[in-house]
Amino acid sequence: MKILLPIAIMLLCIFSGCAETSVQETLLSEEEARTEILQKLDRFMEGASRGDAEIHGSFWHEELVYTSSSGARFGKAALMAGLQPLPADTPAEVRYHAENPNLRFYAGTALLDFTLVAVEGESETRFLNSGVLIMSEGSWQVVNWQATRAGIDN
Repeated sequence: MKILLPIAIMLLCIFSGCAETSVQETLLSEEEARTEILQKLDRFMEGASRGDAEIHGSFWHEELVYTSSSGARFGKAALMAGLQPLPADTPAEVRYHAENPNLRFYAGTALLDFTLVAVEGESETRFLNSGVLIMSEGSWQVVNWQATRAGIDN
């Protein structure tokens, strides 16, 4: 008898459209998350160009593990300590932007990869970046980041 009630509820949901609504809500939530994360990435690229501590602070989670393109691994505190913010009236010497961002979602976790392009004067340097984001205190934040200098073909 105890097993019949859960089965009856499951069948009721299936036939009444509960399952379909749940799938639609999940897809909508992922689309909203995709928009939010990509907008945050764009703001971060601009903020990173200026060494903006507020932008960095909201992008990186407190438990960040960052592996740089030079092979150094550190956390948020070390990353924040190394920032060199530009005065408001000083143009950035290096401008960053993201190309070909790709997002995938797995059980409330977002995986982001893209090519970071650093433009300094006439030269460009490319990095293959990937990160793991989680929802924390109402905002997507990066808990793991990997930056790798791109090869000639990238």
